[in-house]
Amino acid sequence: MRTANTKLLAVLDAFTRERPRLTLSEIARAVGVPLPTAHRLVGELSSWGGLERDEDGGYRVGLRIWELGALAPRGLGLREAALPFMEDLYEVTHENVQLAVREGHQVLFVERFAARGAVTVLTQVGGRFALPPTGVGLVLLAHAPTEVQDAVLAGPLERHTPHTVTDPVRLRRLLAEVRRTGHAVSDRQVTDDAVSVAAPVRQGGAVVAALSIVVRGDSAGVVRPYVNGVMAAARGISRSLGE
Repeated sequence: MRTANTKLLAVLDAFTRERPRLTLSEIARAVGVPLPTAHRLVGELSSWGGLERDEDGGYRVGLRIWELGALAPRGLGLREAALPFMEDLYEVTHENVQLAVREGHQVLFVERFAARGAVTVLTQVGGRFALPPTGVGLVLLAHAPTEVQDAVLAGPLERHTPHTVTDPVRLRRLLAEVRRTGHAVSDRQVTDDAVSVAAPVRQGGAVVAALSIVVRGDSAGVVRPYVNGVMAAARGISRSLGE
């Protein structure tokens, strides 16, 4: 049986990146409550600032949620430490520069710089993605607890392109290579025209995030010139965090 608080949280959970705008009826169906109850819940959240109503009567997540999210210690301190290094990397390369953390069995992107002419990526700040196909995900998975690795590799592993690695045995070899070399390369595993190189960010000896550059290319070799720069930037962030 849901309490009033869990129903309020369920309303917020109904909003996704694919469905950022919902009508009252859609909210009621998603939460599994009658329309009058949905109206009351939405009214409470709107008064608090958690939801905003647009001119067509639909609802979107309000700025109050963004304000609270910005206070999350893992994201806040990490972003502040990473931004100068990400800016430098972006200015040198004018490519996509991304910072991500592991949230359960997924990648959560906490910051990104994108050049106008850079290759299009599927990721967005605040967005989630599967761990194995991405450069940052390979780094985070390689340094995740064994039980997390086992659960992720047990699948299902989604194939995004013909180059996506979905064989658990091959993925384990890739993860071992990441730990050995100190960086990961994702060769067109997410889209056919993008290759990324990523390196770990450490704090207190543990890997807490991953930094990457995503460039346009048709082979892993295109990121070779960027490996040292990404690794150096990741080490700089780590020192700022107190590696």
